[in-house]
Amino acid sequence: MTRTTPPRPLDVEAVFPALAAHRRTATRLHPRPGSPTVRESSVAGPLLWPADEPWPVCTATHKKGTGHLLSEVRLRRRIHAEAEGRDLTDEELRVLKGTGRGRHAPDLAPGTPVPMLAVAQLYTRDVPDLTGPQDQDLLQVFWCPFEAHGPGSTIDVVLAWRRSADVGAVLDPQPEPRVIGREGCVPTMCVVHPEQVVEYEYLGSLEEDLQEEICTWRGGLLDDEDPDEEDGRDEDASPPVSYATYEDYAAAMAAAREAEPETFTYMSDLSIAPGWKVGGFASWHLTDPARVDCPVCGTAMPPLLTVDKWEGDSASRSWRPVEDQESGPSAHDPTGVHLGRGLMRVHTCPAGPAHPHRLSFQ
Repeated sequence: MTRTTPPRPLDVEAVFPALAAHRRTATRLHPRPGSPTVRESSVAGPLLWPADEPWPVCTATHKKGTGHLLSEVRLRRRIHAEAEGRDLTDEELRVLKGTGRGRHAPDLAPGTPVPMLAVAQLYTRDVPDLTGPQDQDLLQVFWCPFEAHGPGSTIDVVLAWRRSADVGAVLDPQPEPRVIGREGCVPTMCVVHPEQVVEYEYLGSLEEDLQEEICTWRGGLLDDEDPDEEDGRDEDASPPVSYATYEDYAAAMAAAREAEPETFTYMSDLSIAPGWKVGGFASWHLTDPARVDCPVCGTAMPPLLTVDKWEGDSASRSWRPVEDQESGPSAHDPTGVHLGRGLMRVHTCPAGPAHPHRLSFQ
């Protein structure tokens, strides 16, 4: 099934013509659980990897035998996916109770090379905003599923570009790490449904005059006051409700947000799309905007790939595909990946494809 982003609630460029200079396309990948083949673009699917080429490995020194078994992570996700919309059975609960974090591979010393995890493969024929080195049409992405690399203790990402027509025999079976550091580092196998959309640059990265215009315009729409309210209190408001558990409270709050009248803002609805995507702009919603420049030549590095935990939350629900409006949680968190505070970007240098990539987190 294709995925179709609803039209934006406003032609923001018609209101602010200066935004034309801050327009860029992005390709939303719309990953959804499935069974892709090596000849398809995918998240965590089998790769078109040559049988005679070494698989990427992590050689950094860090704990590699303590964490979660990859097989158990997938088992837990399968059980919860099959139980969506109903209570877990006693047998399912018993199986889940028998899984968890531990020292599962004491034979793996900190310096032992272990296979990296296959995260994505993307063909340029499928993804309009994917451009790489000349004559290379396939990007393959790996990472070490332990957040123990570099000064920030993040994951280590490896990018491999290749010409798909040059691949003969495909490696089968393909190596995987036995143990992973955290469940949020493991993507669920997904097919992708690429869709190109238009984005506008993050508000805080625009010139100050344009920022002020947008903020004033948005504020003017939101400053209407209800004459029936005094001092911020509504006389007809219901009394406070108590909840048995935090989960009950969170569910009630989410339902209340969904029931609120549809509103829109530049930040949530008119500028940058949520979810896994290629190209587009970087959102700096948790920090001030930061420059991401090439460590070799100093060229500004735009995002190549954005890895996001959400396809769209309550604040950005206008981006939800038409086909998923009535879908359950699996449509809004299809991959199970949660890096940083929820979002990671891989930046590459447009002036030098061989220059090292950089990561940014939000």
